[in-house]
Amino acid sequence: MTRAHRRLAGLLVAGALAVSLFSLAGCAQSVDPIGRLGRKAAAKVAPGRGGREAAARRWGLAVPLPPAPAPPARRLALPFVVDRVPLPERQKVVFVTYDGAVRDPALQRMVRELKLPVSTFAPSGRAVDLRALPYEGQRAEICGRGTRPRLFRPPSGGYNADTLRAARSCGVRSLVLWRASMSARGDALRYRSGARLRPGDIVLARCTGPGTPAARAARMLRRIQEQGFTVGRLEDYV
Repeated sequence: MTRAHRRLAGLLVAGALAVSLFSLAGCAQSVDPIGRLGRKAAAKVAPGRGGREAAARRWGLAVPLPPAPAPPARRLALPFVVDRVPLPERQKVVFVTYDGAVRDPALQRMVRELKLPVSTFAPSGRAVDLRALPYEGQRAEICGRGTRPRLFRPPSGGYNADTLRAARSCGVRSLVLWRASMSARGDALRYRSGARLRPGDIVLARCTGPGTPAARAARMLRRIQEQGFTVGRLEDYV
């Protein structure tokens, strides 16, 4: 192999490694391991070695998150656009959601060990403002390549009347927004209304920002727990 060929091969290997590390570090609109782990968590995946108490301490929680109460036998009749599931005040449950697939190994481990039922949304292969598209363009983005999502989150939460019409035609049951989200620094919860969480709030977890995805998720869970809430699986309610 000539020196030029060896140099090219080295560049190709380095580039492939960089792409691999980038995909593990944040969100991607493709494979959905965190979503699958979240579904398994709702189905009582066994915690890691040392039990739930040890897992909670490992991720900086004072005590384990209690299991969410059983969802209603029949899904609630919700408005088409939802940022909060209307629950009784005694049901201290919120719902953690991510945009795109999060493939950070440490975050996957956290979800598995804490039995954390998170939901992910990957509406299309590109982050497009649906409001800039005509009806047919929005329908193509929402329906995707033959898939019919039951729950759909428009990129960045932007939608209009054509979005609602297109979503319904694709079989969407609810357009999912959020009531609270992590701050850009990942150290606090920000609310669209009020100054604290309410039962049924949908929380947007940030994929990017200071620190690792797992560290940001741990801080978010501490904020949720400090207010007396646990985490439920959104798909069981809507």
